Amino acid sequence: MPGGQRKPKLAVWKFTSCDGCQLSLLDLEEHLLAIVGRVEIAYFLEASRATVRGPYDISLVEGSISTPHEAELIKEVRKQSRFLVAIGACATAGGIQALRNFADVRAFVDIVYAHPEYIRTLREARPIADYVTVDFELRGCPISRYQLLELISAYLHGRQPSIPTYSVCAECKRKGVVCVLVSQGVPCLGPVTQAGCNALCPTYRRGCYGCFGPMESPNPLSLGRRFETLGVPPADIIRLYRTFNAFAPAFREGSEHYEQTSSHAHD
Repeated sequence: MPGGQRKPKLAVWKFTSCDGCQLSLLDLEEHLLAIVGRVEIAYFLEASRATVRGPYDISLVEGSISTPHEAELIKEVRKQSRFLVAIGACATAGGIQALRNFADVRAFVDIVYAHPEYIRTLREARPIADYVTVDFELRGCPISRYQLLELISAYLHGRQPSIPTYSVCAECKRKGVVCVLVSQGVPCLGPVTQAGCNALCPTYRRGCYGCFGPMESPNPLSLGRRFETLGVPPADIIRLYRTFNAFAPAFREGSEHYEQTSSHAHD
């Protein structure tokens, strides 16, 4: 660093997750070399067993909090991190494992494990922000490597990251993608989902799956009513909202509304 300044220490942490968001850092390829020249990668077990003790200037945290051990560990990570970023759907909304929050987790444990008495798990899988203060969130399943690069660059230059909070629909418009919801009647979560994927699924005439979670001001119930006009049954609307970001408040509101609608219909 110029003037003999110390490189900022970067740490990458994994909780309950699939490692996909951590791999986004390695996927930066040639940009990763530039990052290594500006920061010290002090803790990143996915890439190296060599570690440097904290405190850390910036911590990237992947995964949800799903066990009692993780609930304690994230507090230690927070204490050692000047700037903590939750990366990915698991860290920001509980991830796919948060689907257990809608049922009895002990029932799943009893079915899956031969000796469930050895399993130590929390009743719910929750995002990082439910346990500690998070300085910034990067959405996605997985995150966009370009957004990750923007985040690190912004930190190094002392500015706010330029990460969109508008919907995927804006990305479709910029690319000239014809709306699959309007033109084909394909259920699409684009109107309520935050941009970040460059409208990947609609580009190939498929509805958005909501990988980047709710946009800044979503209206999931209004979109649900639009799906109803297409003949989409409540059970399918529930499944649309219960994927990678099922426990994000807006998507949870949408799915629980139609769950109640279904139960009333059977009363």
